[in-house]
Amino acid sequence: MDAQQLIEMIHPIVDDGEVPGAVVGVVHHGHTSVAGVGHTEPGGATAMTADAVMRISSNTKPMVASVALLLVQDGVLHLDDLVEEFVPELTGRRVLRQLDGPIQDTVPVQRSMTIEDLLTMRMGFGFVFESACPAVEAAAAAGLGFGPPDPSTPFSPDEWVDRFARLPLLEQPGMVWRYELAFGVLGVVLARVTGKSLDVVMRERLFTPLGMTQTGFLAPPQHLVPAFAQSENGLVLFDSAFESRWSTPQAFPDARSGLVSTVGDLLQFTRMLLEDGGGLLSPESVAVMTSDHLTAEQRSGPSAQAFLDGGGWGYGVGVTDGKCGRRYGWGGGLGTLWYSWPEHDTAVILMTQVLPPSTELFDAFTNAVEATLNPS
Repeated sequence: MDAQQLIEMIHPIVDDGEVPGAVVGVVHHGHTSVAGVGHTEPGGATAMTADAVMRISSNTKPMVASVALLLVQDGVLHLDDLVEEFVPELTGRRVLRQLDGPIQDTVPVQRSMTIEDLLTMRMGFGFVFESACPAVEAAAAAGLGFGPPDPSTPFSPDEWVDRFARLPLLEQPGMVWRYELAFGVLGVVLARVTGKSLDVVMRERLFTPLGMTQTGFLAPPQHLVPAFAQSENGLVLFDSAFESRWSTPQAFPDARSGLVSTVGDLLQFTRMLLEDGGGLLSPESVAVMTSDHLTAEQRSGPSAQAFLDGGGWGYGVGVTDGKCGRRYGWGGGLGTLWYSWPEHDTAVILMTQVLPPSTELFDAFTNAVEATLNPS
């Protein structure tokens, strides 16, 4: 299996205009390949090249989780450390008595949230699908980020945390899986425990060791492609290439969704995981990161059903057992997708720049890979 083979399988969907262009990367039994198809914008003349820089939104999370585990390996962090040790603003949390109740109607927290609660997104706050929730409405109004990825928030990490600390938790820590605010807090923890901004921590601990030269919180405009949003009138511009919101240094480097990258760089990251950490992460860290940590009840919750579709969650990655064995990886809301199948020594990446992602394209791509891996 190689990238060009997968490109041919998705070529008709690109030609139909679901996305203007795409780049595919494959690592299969140690062989790496990259290929592009289509153009950088609808009806455009500029080809989508293999070195295109794109906004990877939630594919940021697995990388942040990896850096957290590197700090655990160093003994700087421990999975059972209390978050309030590093973010004292979150000491003495209160918890909503009822999810759809007023934010003033609370009970005391039963235990403090831990680093592992952040990694597993069981912090006690995130997206709510099952009812109205005034606390989430207040979080959105406070600018904590409940919409499309946007790096232009004016808040510093300290201001962001301060605004979050004014709100109660939705549930007791450790009880419910909810996307995705926990990784915002995790990014603050990593910066504070190292005494460096998150962009520096990520570069020093992960990007430089892996040779990921095009990955970061600041986009190089010479290779950045525009991003688009689906609308009733077709695709409309969401973020341009040369006046991008990602081309200005971020006041709050967002551990949830702030990075840009290329297929080549992402392949370096996925290859490291397939190689049991490649001498960077330990095999034990890779195993714990890519194993499901949710209970059956947590996997069946409304937020988990919406994002995990019956699968589980490791540290920054979704985990699924399917016809090709265990699969782990994650996607980004601006049209990026990564999966690895460790039993097949295979990782694949699909990168587009359309919000929300094309489910038709994602499904066709994943089905094509799995049909190749398991032709029976």
